Amino acid sequence: MKRPTKRDHIIALIIIALGLLLDQAVKLLAVKYLRPIGTYVIFEGVFQLSYRENTGASFSILSGQTWFLAAFTFVVIVALGWIVFAGKVRRGTAYYSLAAIMCGGAGNLIDRVCRGYVVDMFDFCLIDFAVFNVADVFVTCGAVVFIIYYIVKKGEVFIWRSSQAKQTRG
Repeated sequence: MKRPTKRDHIIALIIIALGLLLDQAVKLLAVKYLRPIGTYVIFEGVFQLSYRENTGASFSILSGQTWFLAAFTFVVIVALGWIVFAGKVRRGTAYYSLAAIMCGGAGNLIDRVCRGYVVDMFDFCLIDFAVFNVADVFVTCGAVVFIIYYIVKKGEVFIWRSSQAKQTRG
């Protein structure tokens, strides 16, 4: 496994940009078409689109703490951005999964800053689960893929030592 290349950085930026466009487009559609009706049933008792304005995190944890969550999300995005774009994670699956997490975090951060809440719309009513959005899918899938990859690779996904430190040890 090697350090990420310029091409990897470009791909990560494309993932983030396209993911943000998709997330914000779906949220705009939800605001325009779903907010007036509240809920649109797709599969009765299984899946529906339900307009929600969430001022908290998942399952409305920390409800009303929009600015705290925005600040926290911003710090996480900056930290992940440094890890990813400073070449602190090896190229490949872990690298792109962190880009997906950044994308999802940025999508919800945009909502918190611009609207004061996050727009959610996907509602699996078959199970008692939180209503979520595209950004949440990016965060969740990115985190699951990263964790699995991290376990499979026995934690060998980060590059923390400088090349100078490697030369003195090797």
